Amino acid sequence: MGERWRDDRAVSPVVGKTLELGIVVLFVGLMTTTLYGGIVPDYRTSAGAEVGDRTLVTAAERIETSIPPNATAVHGETRIDLPRTIRGEQYELHTTNGTLVLDHPLAEIGGRTPLALPDAVVDISGTWRSGDDLLVVVDGTPRGLTVELEGST
Repeated sequence: MGERWRDDRAVSPVVGKTLELGIVVLFVGLMTTTLYGGIVPDYRTSAGAEVGDRTLVTAAERIETSIPPNATAVHGETRIDLPRTIRGEQYELHTTNGTLVLDHPLAEIGGRTPLALPDAVVDISGTWRSGDDLLVVVDGTPRGLTVELEGST
């Protein structure tokens, strides 16, 4: 009977190490699920919203500075480099009633900002989809300046 007990005492460390390994695997699995299930996507959306705001402000500023303040007989093109995607998705810029609008597939990302345009501007229009550089085309007409947003490769 004494022999039997000597053979069984090695089982205890093996069981202990197996339980420790199981706890570590469970901990890593729970942390991975928590991070990728909630924290990381929320962070990516918050960062995407910030990039969207900065993109909108940058585009508005560059559009406004591409328009000459006192010229009427002019033709000019300004190429603006903007991010190709925001949070891994393509987006769109368009104008509505003198306002620049950023549309994104995620509702949390996007916005609108009014454009400060010179009085000589009679029309601003166009839609630009990300993936190309934004091209701002300013043309002088008998009525005043027209501004068109276009994509360029």
